[in-house]
Amino acid sequence: MKNTKELYEYYYSLLSGVDERINKLYSKEKEEHFHRRLEENGFSRRDFLKWASFMTAAMMLPPVFESRIAKAAAIKERTPVIWLHLAECTGCTESFLRTRAPDIATLIFDEISLTYHDTLMMASGKRVEEHLEKAIERYSGRYICVIEGAIPTKDGGIYLRVGPDGETGYHRAKRVTEHAKYVLAFGTCASFGGVQAAHPNPTGAKGVRKALGIEVVNVPGCPPNSVNMVGTMLHILLFDRTPPTDLLYRPLWAYGSRIHDYCERRAHFDAGEFVEEWGDEGAKKGWCLYKMGCKGPLTYNDCSRYRFNQGINWPVGAGHGCIGCSEPGFWDTMAPFEEPNDKAGIRIPGGKGVEATADEIGTFVAGATAAAIAIHATGSIIRGSTGKSSKKEKE
Repeated sequence: MKNTKELYEYYYSLLSGVDERINKLYSKEKEEHFHRRLEENGFSRRDFLKWASFMTAAMMLPPVFESRIAKAAAIKERTPVIWLHLAECTGCTESFLRTRAPDIATLIFDEISLTYHDTLMMASGKRVEEHLEKAIERYSGRYICVIEGAIPTKDGGIYLRVGPDGETGYHRAKRVTEHAKYVLAFGTCASFGGVQAAHPNPTGAKGVRKALGIEVVNVPGCPPNSVNMVGTMLHILLFDRTPPTDLLYRPLWAYGSRIHDYCERRAHFDAGEFVEEWGDEGAKKGWCLYKMGCKGPLTYNDCSRYRFNQGINWPVGAGHGCIGCSEPGFWDTMAPFEEPNDKAGIRIPGGKGVEATADEIGTFVAGATAAAIAIHATGSIIRGSTGKSSKKEKE
């Protein structure tokens, strides 16, 4: 999509289908049960409507969808989810779950059928394997498969084995995704390989899409913020299709702009006011961290808008530059993390500063991502984005 108008037109074209889906699912008893749960956890209907308004704006939906987001969240069906952990640190699950107190998003996703989750399950061993097999068979073609972590592929994938039978991560991921309706890659490891794929990548670790050659929605970040994970799942629950994506298969609503574009320190960049060393006067005044290695001008994500830990803060707000963790190969291409990237072609404003010089940067890391986002998004719409493909991609 070239602009917000085209995005709105796309979603308006789905409006009748959304209404039909909501009417089919509607149950007054289900809606009342949900609102009772909200009240039991200290949330009023007003709080819920404010949350629905926030998510509507975050997902770049037209305002007319606000009431539909609220209704869909309250009456949604229990969508089965199988959540696999492969080569990763579980940070994405932590980001998804860790809050000071249950929030509205947590309560909503308490209602999904989290059929399998390596970290959260109490059972283990053969019993868990039997449960997984039954879930795949019972919900075949209907469940969402979430994968957290990269997939080692070298030497037949022997560098990651899971379960009592020592199944390779590659084989498990392939087996589970074959019967999934949608596949979501949460985190940079699942999206692009992450730290496991850093040079020299001894295990041949790859992101899910590259390893398996299937349609995947990437939600990268190390970790991604919970808004991006919740919003992507909510989009599927509402529209029964994946959101429009960029060339790296990331949701446009979450990854369509740079960290730099909405950074609270952007004005200092434009004014030529930079932190020159840790702890100097510029650091105390909250000046731009570009000279200290911030990769915000190269990184597509919405951290600067929605932050972490219930929106309290984010790395730049805490005084350290962005390290570009939602971009492919960031461990190699963004390093060293505390020095400017000389290959990025960014002209630092001199004197009193030059307004928006960072807008002229090339697409050093993302390749043609910035320029081609609209092209791919249009392609996503044309092909419908209604599920995954089993077609093997060339690597």
